[in-house]
Amino acid sequence: QVQLVESGGGLVQAGGSLRLSCAASGRAFSVYTMGWFRQAPGKEREFVCAISRSYDNTYYADSVKGRFTISRDNARNTVYLQMNSLKPEDTAFYYCAGRSGTAMVTTDTLYIYWGQGTQVTVSS
Repeated sequence: QVQLVESGGGLVQAGGSLRLSCAASGRAFSVYTMGWFRQAPGKEREFVCAISRSYDNTYYADSVKGRFTISRDNARNTVYLQMNSLKPEDTAFYYCAGRSGTAMVTTDTLYIYWGQGTQVTVSS
């Protein structure tokens, strides 16, 4: 079992930056592919990005490519999401998630561990 706890959300103006963190506890963090998802009010949860367990592969949704960067520190059992050039449409609840496979999947149902989420609000 893996427990995930997100932090770092908040209110920021458009064009600003935020860095989200997701701390993991429990079973070996390094074996899991990690992802970030988000859900805006009235919308379905959507994939944001993912990173392989060995750091060497990342994948981003087109909507965040070039603005967001996912990274991880297996020694600290933590995955990060650096968000730059934020837009009002990035406003959502952000969740980190983990899965035991190696594929960079975008389907939320294929991730088995989830954090409680953190709110990101971008004002115009």
